[in-house]
Amino acid sequence: MAAAGANGVEDEERLVIGSHPSSSSTFLRPFGVDDRRTGENALSSGDSLLASSPAAGSWPVPRESWLLRLFKSKLFDMSIAIGYLFNSKEPGVQEYLGNRLFSFYPEEVDFYLPQLINMYVQMDDIADVIHKYLVQRSRHSVDFALKSAWLLNSYMEDQWLESQCHSRATRLLRFILLQDFPRPSSSTMDHCHDDVDSGSLKRTHRKSKSDHGFNVSPATSIPRCASNSKVSRQGSSDLSSGSAFKGDSLTCQKNFVKALDDIALKLQEIRSREMRNAQLYAEVSLLNLNLPAQVFLPTCQLRGHYVARIPQSEATALNSKSKAPYLLQVEVIEFDQKTLSSFPAKQFKDDMDDLTISQNDVTRTRSEGCSPISFQFSGAESWEANATKAAESVAMETQEFEDEEMDQPVYFSVGDVRQRLTETYNAPKKTFPRDPEDPSASILKEPWEDKRERIRKSSPYGHLPNWKLISVIVKSGDDLRQELLAMQLIRQFQSVWTTEKVPLWARPYNLVVTSHNGGLIEPITNAVSLHQLKKQSKASLIDYFKKEFGDLNSEGFLTAQTNFVQSCAAYCLICYFIQVKDRHNGNILLDSKGHVIHIDFGFILSNSPGGNLGFENSPFKLTREFVEVMGGLESDMYKYFKILMLQGFVASRKHMDLFLHLVEIMQTGSQLPCFAQGALTVRRMRERFHMSLTEDQLGVLVDSMVENSVRSWTTRLYDAFQWWTNGTL
Repeated sequence: MAAAGANGVEDEERLVIGSHPSSSSTFLRPFGVDDRRTGENALSSGDSLLASSPAAGSWPVPRESWLLRLFKSKLFDMSIAIGYLFNSKEPGVQEYLGNRLFSFYPEEVDFYLPQLINMYVQMDDIADVIHKYLVQRSRHSVDFALKSAWLLNSYMEDQWLESQCHSRATRLLRFILLQDFPRPSSSTMDHCHDDVDSGSLKRTHRKSKSDHGFNVSPATSIPRCASNSKVSRQGSSDLSSGSAFKGDSLTCQKNFVKALDDIALKLQEIRSREMRNAQLYAEVSLLNLNLPAQVFLPTCQLRGHYVARIPQSEATALNSKSKAPYLLQVEVIEFDQKTLSSFPAKQFKDDMDDLTISQNDVTRTRSEGCSPISFQFSGAESWEANATKAAESVAMETQEFEDEEMDQPVYFSVGDVRQRLTETYNAPKKTFPRDPEDPSASILKEPWEDKRERIRKSSPYGHLPNWKLISVIVKSGDDLRQELLAMQLIRQFQSVWTTEKVPLWARPYNLVVTSHNGGLIEPITNAVSLHQLKKQSKASLIDYFKKEFGDLNSEGFLTAQTNFVQSCAAYCLICYFIQVKDRHNGNILLDSKGHVIHIDFGFILSNSPGGNLGFENSPFKLTREFVEVMGGLESDMYKYFKILMLQGFVASRKHMDLFLHLVEIMQTGSQLPCFAQGALTVRRMRERFHMSLTEDQLGVLVDSMVENSVRSWTTRLYDAFQWWTNGTL
């Protein structure tokens, strides 16, 4: 890791001798030494480091505090830093930890960005010490700047936010939005170690004139609460102009994501699924007028990419009545410093709308039996006109070639035709037939590799070696901050189980909050919901497994069964610890390898559907169908499932604080539905780890939870309710 700034030396001296600018008579005490003046243990809670000096001669001043030794040790990581930053009330410790943020890799800090933003908004003392880091990172990364700005804006739209907190969030938001981003290449994930000037790390954060003398004109003032979305909506660029995504990197990206969000809002007003899809095709076609452009998908893990095209025929509205989430397949061009120079000179310049395809460059190599299209990048002609001409030229040449081929007689064997038809009929279906009531089912069932190759062949950019296909779900009408917290917890659980070598499997997905009621979600590829597979296959879960993976004793089935057990145990534990509700079959996926994957975490911790009426009071969802796939109640795989549950429970207990810190920080000052019980939310989550039980007692508890979940009549009742009201099987 990069070394902390020289200001860390001053902070270390304060931790060693206890001197702080506000008080020269304080010093840091070792663990276990109580405070003679207050009668309280200065470090019993792990958050109090500086205390008043005792009488002379009581004990020697330590050369180096135990806590400082922890901060300088190899064990010190971002999880420890965020915990002490939140719990410590000592200015010296807070300032030291604020400066130490620069010593972590950006991806380590990015994981805790929701917690950092919430502390900045809700806690004045923390805001002062992390302000410099947030501004520095935002200055060097459009991705970080936008994610921070979107989170800040979502808090500012909360009606319950106090005016002081709102003003603090507004100040940081102005710092971020009014910065200059001249380099498009900075739009992706960055490394502060390379981008941030080392000299900038040598100054400890203080209330400088530049910080508090920042003047913003009245035109840039940010209205409060619900009016924010209206104002931002009025300022969006016109997509019909074909240049909506021009300008600096930050403006381009804001307009692009804003356009995606606006489509979801328009689709909400349409009730018919078919009409939604028709409207979606039209909106995506309009969006394509402004592509390619120097914009990127925040949910994508590619380090550098530009969006080139969004095939409108692949866009689909997902199965939802009240909301209107939709799925897009997005063609992107990946780049880095090495491959960037190998592209045509004008492909990645700032004015991306000058990208054209010249008809004269359309060539055909008949000897190879293919039709490569060469690209020319100039501003002489419009992209749409030349693309159409190029397509027509290729079609004409293809027709000529086919006419020449038809001059030769072609012979067929009746036996070969019959055999191929039989094999095709008996082969397992890779996709579902199109369902007007659920158009997304056939799209989601298609194998991702097949979809990618199919779209690549039809794309004008498919010949480029760095062409990639990624997908995204745009969702509106839900506060995704709850789901973002759930994804953090799932990632933490998976990390703990991997560290402890417990073979549990979970699939967290990327999620970006763009407002208080919407965001972008990474779809799970090669997976369909249990509702969709039961509806389309018209078979039970075990029969579907046998149809997809083979007979009960085949290698394919046994591998898929093991994947099912390992993933089912993982999500059972996750659902128990964070109290995930609304677990109907539309929110549970099955992928092509047999893994169970849970999605849609709108009800966690303290809230549940129906106004917390207790429809789902079992520890987790474990139906008899699930047990049947495992082989039954007496099978070895069912016993293996319970062993995995116990091992995962024990491993999670060892790292309980990692999970509690995430929830406790986000609960501070929040009135999100998942924190409806206030401080009880964290307390009850702590109780669910059962730290007082021995491992034998914990085994009895796990067995009891499993049996109660299998026999739960409320689970069956909730599934029946979902079928009756929403048609969910």
